[in-house]
Amino acid sequence: MNQLDTLKQFTTVVADTGDFLQIAAFKPQDATTNPSLILKAVQMPQYQPLLQGTVAQFRERPLDEIMDRLLVRFGCEILSLIPGRVSTEVDARLSFDTEATVARGERLIALYQAQGIGAQRVLIKVAATWEGIQAAAQLERRGIHTNLTLLFSFCQAVACGQAKVQLISPFVGRIYDWYKKSAGAAWVEADNTLANDPGVKSVRQIYNHYKKFGIATEVMGASFRNVGQITALAGCDLLTIAPDLLAQLAASEAPLERALNAAQARTLHLSPVSYDEAGFRFALNQDAMATEKLAEGIRAFAVDTVKLEQLLLAA
Repeated sequence: MNQLDTLKQFTTVVADTGDFLQIAAFKPQDATTNPSLILKAVQMPQYQPLLQGTVAQFRERPLDEIMDRLLVRFGCEILSLIPGRVSTEVDARLSFDTEATVARGERLIALYQAQGIGAQRVLIKVAATWEGIQAAAQLERRGIHTNLTLLFSFCQAVACGQAKVQLISPFVGRIYDWYKKSAGAAWVEADNTLANDPGVKSVRQIYNHYKKFGIATEVMGASFRNVGQITALAGCDLLTIAPDLLAQLAASEAPLERALNAAQARTLHLSPVSYDEAGFRFALNQDAMATEKLAEGIRAFAVDTVKLEQLLLAA
């Protein structure tokens, strides 16, 4: 049995791509997208008809609506290839606007429903800012499930659990990137791999906290740089993995054992943690890595959203 098939025994495998033609070969349960992945996909010849067709049909509509219709078009294509859910992201420029995020999430779900896709098959991706987490709480109360993304810190995860969001996506690789860059010449790769990888340690802390205290929010490790980060999190609720790493897992028959275990987590001696807004903002501020990576991620997704808009205007 290859590593991908073994991993599926412990963890729900999710494909992280806009290139949906790659998805079927790996048989993931769910799939995730983001503005950067969709931007990359629409520049491929095989996906340009989706962009052009969406613009041709809705050219007279506001640009932000055309954008959402393009995202939903990709989401529907992905859902035709997988049995589970697709994650579709709210415009990153709304990351600090609770009400606008709620409205955009509701519109995305309405667009999916107009295509015959039930709300239970869609996760609305929202940046894990304080405002985004509050928006997700409102959406969840309205029966719209959410995926809180750009999550780098324990305090973000705790607040998401308090908000009863469906799922969080801690970014393993970007955490690793920050610590490696920060250490500079002092970084020793061999000392920061597998269970010692800073991104892996972050997800393990969140996973153990959720399982210890019976928090139902699903933990989905994301943003992987190598297969070792994935195998070190075998047993996590879900892992969303890019096609090139899925291919590496499928090509390997090396042994793979469960690394995270909910029953073991429940036996740990941990203290309960909670945050109000002021406590959350201070805790996030105290975490330089999370503060920097959250801001950087929002900026990057916003830039790629603008690039997508430019392609829509030019079509």
